[in-house]
Formats: sequence, structure tokens, C-alpha cells
Amino acid sequence: MEFDAVLIAPRRAESIARGWWPDRTINDLLDDYATSHPNKVALTAVQAESGVQQPFTSRQLAVLADRAAVGLARLGVGRGDVVACQLPNGWQFVVTYLACSRIGAVMNPLMHIFRQRELSFMLRHSEARVLIVPQRFRGFDYPSMVDGLRADLPQLEHVIVAGGPGPDSFEARLSDPAWERESDAHEILITCRPGPDDVTQLMYTSGTTGEPKGVMHTANTCLSNIAAYASRLRLGSADVVLMGSPMAHQTGFMYGLMMPFYLQASAVTLDVWNAATAAALMREHGVTFSMASTPFLTDLAREVAQSGMPVPSLRTFLCAGAPIPGPLVEQASRTLGAKIISAWGMTENGAVTLTLPDDDDERACTTDGTPLPGVEVKVTDASGATLPAGSEGYLWLRSCSNFGGYLKRPQLNATDGDGWFDTGDMARIDATGYLRITGRSKDVIIRGGENIPVVEIESLLYRHPAVAMAAIVAYPDDRLGERACAVVALKSGQALELPALVDFLKGCGVAVQYIPERLEIRDALPTTPSGKVQKFRLRQMLAEARPASEA
Repeated sequence: MEFDAVLIAPRRAESIARGWWPDRTINDLLDDYATSHPNKVALTAVQAESGVQQPFTSRQLAVLADRAAVGLARLGVGRGDVVACQLPNGWQFVVTYLACSRIGAVMNPLMHIFRQRELSFMLRHSEARVLIVPQRFRGFDYPSMVDGLRADLPQLEHVIVAGGPGPDSFEARLSDPAWERESDAHEILITCRPGPDDVTQLMYTSGTTGEPKGVMHTANTCLSNIAAYASRLRLGSADVVLMGSPMAHQTGFMYGLMMPFYLQASAVTLDVWNAATAAALMREHGVTFSMASTPFLTDLAREVAQSGMPVPSLRTFLCAGAPIPGPLVEQASRTLGAKIISAWGMTENGAVTLTLPDDDDERACTTDGTPLPGVEVKVTDASGATLPAGSEGYLWLRSCSNFGGYLKRPQLNATDGDGWFDTGDMARIDATGYLRITGRSKDVIIRGGENIPVVEIESLLYRHPAVAMAAIVAYPDDRLGERACAVVALKSGQALELPALVDFLKGCGVAVQYIPERLEIRDALPTTPSGKVQKFRLRQMLAEARPASEA
């Protein structure tokens, strides 16, 4: 695979000179950790359903990384090859990334909710040579799904199953044989290591094109963000991080997987979010920091309040993905005894803005924070002219952690010659430099921190035999922030109800979280003279109308 990360080289000299890029990789961090604190528990992987906890010291993880790396090399994986991973949070996910980094392979984390439609596109676009999946997770049979896709994925040479039987299990291929003791292991592990500007992570995000875009990151872009983030939050080696957000999202990957190695801290990962389990883990392991979307904070605060069992070690909870309601900040601060931090970021950049630990609580519910070191933001009008403080406009950012570009789609990189990246969001910046996201110019709905690819789902709705015209818009939800509503005009004589629509989209292989949870039938949809649906009018209609059909 040739990675067209064209946004890296032009900013290298300045990023190094200004101390933003550390010129180190996860390999350096892991080796340092294993040398300085070989017996410290670096990771405790928790399976929510079984309650099993698996602790690993930094030294054990270093050995497993070497072992799995040589195992991948035995499968023909080398520098620049893509290894896709559709695993839940757990030690296999962590070891896979560390192993890929040992031999210069690129890890492509895939959300466990993805089904045939999303998976086939991403695997084909990334030219993944290896896919690692669980045998079963949350009752779903992943190997069977992949078996149905392989005929259309000739470049996919190996499917490895974590917890599966036979010679293609994760255990048989990667984690059990002592590959690191083989005679050629040292040469493989030393000669194939990537540099800090090589692409190390490929993560797909949905955008205005309706198809996922492959975001390319290097060690330098990731670690420059992690360093600024950890400094802002005053995190160090004594901290214990609980990560219940999926590591296939940038939240879990950068701050639950990578950051603990940067800090030489301890991480506790949870594969399925459960507030009671999370609270118990916080008490058991002395968790000091966690990060997740707003619904997670709502659940945790409610659990602690109802159980009467505090989480005294928790110092900071960072929320991103949706605005935090003021009453929630007040309740969570009081109930958890922790500082609630508001943040905003993107897959392309990691965290961009954070409130400060010393800020008043009001900042967390009225702003999305102020830029991290190495980050600049500006708001412009449609012509590109910078607007004064307090004005709403188009949000641009210039960051040391800006991605390397979109794989095979440099024309979509949305970064000008001066390094300013068009976020696709609307925002305002107050006189003190605090940002507030006010809307999105790109057509994406965020449901509980998960982006719904609106254009792609709309295109599927038009395939339904009863649908003449369709649009998907957001409607507010107290817990998830937003949910998706399908507004549909039907063909003459046709009828459609929500359960039938859900079944249709499931039959198209759409992830459940992407399927609209409300259906509104209209005689016609409001449009511009050119025929474009006026979604702002649909949102107004939804606000004024009772749901016709809701899941």
C-alpha cells in the first residue's frame, strides 16, 4: 500500500523546531516503560459479561508485542501493509496495535458495530491483508459475516479470530507461539520498525461525501496531541485511566491505548459500557481519569447517586461528542466529586479544545474549551474572511496533530496552503478564546458520540420501493444528544411503517446504530428551487410535531 499522506512533509520542519512533534513512536514508549517499570501493571482488560479481568505488566505487553509482530510477519505482513481489527476493547486490540507498530504495518481499527455494507467498503478501500475479529461479541457471529464478504475481497489474505478454534485463531497465530524466540525474530523486529512520520493508524470517518474517508495518522501527529492533552489535564504516571469508549474511535485509541504508554500510567479497559461495572472498577483500581461521550457521564452519575457508593479516586471526567447540559455538570460534579471537562475534537485531529481544570463549572456547559498548545482556531464567513469574537461562522483549525490526509482522496483533504483545515462545523469563539460548536455544515448526525453517515443512509432509503423522496435529520434526545429521523414522501398508493423501514435497512447490512429511530411521512418535502431538500424546515417541523412513528 502506498500512503498519500501529503500533509505531513510540509509542516515537519516547523513542528520539530517548535517542539510539537516528539519524533518518537509507540515502540519507543513501550520500550521505555518496559525498561523503567517492568513489573507495573500497564493494562487491565475487563470483559463486562463474564467479569474476567486480565492484568498485564509493561514487560508482558512488550513480549506479546514482539511475539505477535513476528507472527504477523509469518503471515506475510510487512511495512506499509494494513491490518484491520474489528475487536472490542481488550488486550488483543492493544497487542495488535503494538505488534503492527513493531513491523511498520498500519492498523485500521473498525467499530464492532459495522456490518457487511460498511465493512466491505473499508476493507476494499484500505486493501487490508489481514482482518482480526472476535468469535462472538454481544451475541453476533463475526466470522460468519466475514465469510460472506471474502469473495469480493481478493486482497484479504487472512482472517484471524480472537477466541476462535483452529489454526487461524488469534492465539494460534499470534499470542501463544513464542515467535519472539525464533532465530530471525530480532532482525524482523529491528529492521522493519517505522519512523515517526510513517502512517501508523488508518481510521475511517463519515463525511459529506456519504462514503467513509480513511484518516491517516502518524506517531508524530498522535503523540503531539497526547502530550498537550495530558499536560492540560495534569495527568502523570500515577494516574489510572478507565476507557469504556471503543478503542476503534479516536477517543479510545489515543487516550485509552496510546496515552497510558506515554505517561507510563495504568489503563483499565472495558469492552461493554455498564455504569455499575465502571463504578466498581473505579473503586477497585483507583481510577483517576476517564473520558467518554455525554451519555456515559449521565449513566455513571445516576449509578453512583442511586447506589450510594462513591468513586473517591476519580479526579477528572472528560466529555466530548455532544454538549453537556448544565444540570448534568452540576449533578455529576456533586455526585462524583470529579471535575467535569468539556472538549471538542475530530478523528482528523484528536482533541482540539478543552476547558481547563481550574475553570468554573459553567465553562463546561457553555463552551467546548480553548485550544490546546500547538492548535489555532478561527471562524470565517463564506468568503474566508476572519470574523470578530462572538460571531458565528465556519470553523477552521491549524494543528500540530492535523492528520496526514485522506487515503486515496487527497482532493478531499480540505487543508489550504497555510495549513488551515476546514472542519465542516459552524462555531463561535468568544473574546477569551473559548470555542462553542453551534452546528455542522456537513450533513452528519451525532448519536451518543457516534457519527451517522446521513448521505449514505438516505441513498439506501431511495432504493425502497415505497419511497419517492427521503431525508434524514436529527431530533434532540436527552441522553444521546441526537437521534435520527427519516422524513419520507411516499409513491402513490404506497404505505410504510418504521418496523418495515428498519428491516429494509438491516437487510442492506446497515449497522443498527445508523438506522433512523423515528419515521415521519409527509405528502411532500420542502425544497429549494433547484430541488434540494430544506432540512432546516424539516427540523422545524419535527420540533412542532408529535412523532408519527418512533422506535
